[in-house]
Amino acid sequence: MKISNIIGSLMHLYLDEIEPGEGTDAPEFLIKATANILKQKGGRNWLPVIVKETGEDKYQVISNSFVYAVAEEAGLERVWCIIADDSDDTTTLTKILAGEDKPKINLSTASRDEIMAALQYLIEQPNSELKSVKLAVATNRIDEAPRLYWKNFEPITSLKCGITKGKKLDAIKSVFYLTPQSMPDTINDVTILRTMTTVELKAIAKKRGIAGITKMKKDALIEALS
Repeated sequence: MKISNIIGSLMHLYLDEIEPGEGTDAPEFLIKATANILKQKGGRNWLPVIVKETGEDKYQVISNSFVYAVAEEAGLERVWCIIADDSDDTTTLTKILAGEDKPKINLSTASRDEIMAALQYLIEQPNSELKSVKLAVATNRIDEAPRLYWKNFEPITSLKCGITKGKKLDAIKSVFYLTPQSMPDTINDVTILRTMTTVELKAIAKKRGIAGITKMKKDALIEALS
């Protein structure tokens, strides 16, 4: 059967035809306890495993890995699966839908509400690195910053919003990503200029023909360019 004919199909596959893929990091207790319940309640996994076809009668788990581990622990001969295509986008999406991966928001273009929701999520996590961050302050300062041009997340640490380098900034990276646009040739906005490095500022100043830039520090460069 062609792969295109089975994508999206619910199939009852033999367990020995399926490779576990990345597997699950669920505690052994949860796997064993759930496997016991599965056997007691009829041995049918009502939540299907999501797999992709890797060859003739060969498949690999791409999400719902916990269900696969439980079925294996329960000693099931066959497990109900949905066949997905083998694209990276499908794997990413199914993992997010299954709660196995965390979705990320594009900080370059995110709305204020999206930024606030993501920060609130991080702040409310157990043992959060951002528990001391003031939600309204951080939201406003990130929203008003020239995020569209950020090449990395370092500028956040200059916004005085409670997010510093290290674990706090790493937490931000876990829910956001960036798609930076190129800086315009002429920049007069002080807010944007402050997000740039001294080397970048000197390069712009040189293009503009500003004299004496060699010995200028960042504040002087920003003043000359603004």
